[in-house]
Amino acid sequence: MFKFLKITCQEANEICNKSQYNEATFTEKIKLNIHILFCKICAMYSKQNRKMTDIFNSKKLDCQNHVSCMSDREKELLKEKLKEMST
Repeated sequence: MFKFLKITCQEANEICNKSQYNEATFTEKIKLNIHILFCKICAMYSKQNRKMTDIFNSKKLDCQNHVSCMSDREKELLKEKLKEMST
């Protein structure tokens, strides 16, 4: 009856990854949530994936708020090294 909602663990992982980047469709999200109800391994994978996404997003915000610039001396040294490598 609801065979179209049944997915494999591999499909669940793919949907989980797509969902992480807001690329999963509504139907895929429903399939994933149903699969997670019955598969504890995929539920753990999904939880860990969500946690990693949260960590990376918070780090991304930290990096965006922190501006770091090279000094003029560092820029000159870098230019010299690039010249040496190109010759």
